[in-house]
Amino acid sequence: MADELPDPKCLIVADADVLIRNALAEYLRNCGYKVFEAATADEVIMALEEGAAKIDALLTDAELSGRFNAFELRKWVRDHHPDVEVVLAGSVDSAAKAAGHLCDEGPHLQRPYDPQSVAAHIKRLLAATRRQTG
Repeated sequence: MADELPDPKCLIVADADVLIRNALAEYLRNCGYKVFEAATADEVIMALEEGAAKIDALLTDAELSGRFNAFELRKWVRDHHPDVEVVLAGSVDSAAKAAGHLCDEGPHLQRPYDPQSVAAHIKRLLAATRRQTG
């Protein structure tokens, strides 16, 4: 089991592929994160708007479907929940296709996911955020 976090952070893992989403979410739970899962952008928005828990980060596939694609969702999150870190994941081809003219930066992680790399990336991202706000 991975190192437990001293103060568990809440994440949303958004991916339409249920097998990938479940495996990654379970790994991150074992790392000490509280993880919500979403299959579409609409489910992500619902989770953020319901506010059942303070969400610290969103990991989303660049090809996410729903009301918004992943890049539009990232902009929406930045506009409505600026304290939530957004990590985009996908292949270069899928990111280019999904981003179109909306992209100010490409994916941060490449699929297929390496769970250890995902956990390390999120840990670094949240630590940097704490340093900036703390």
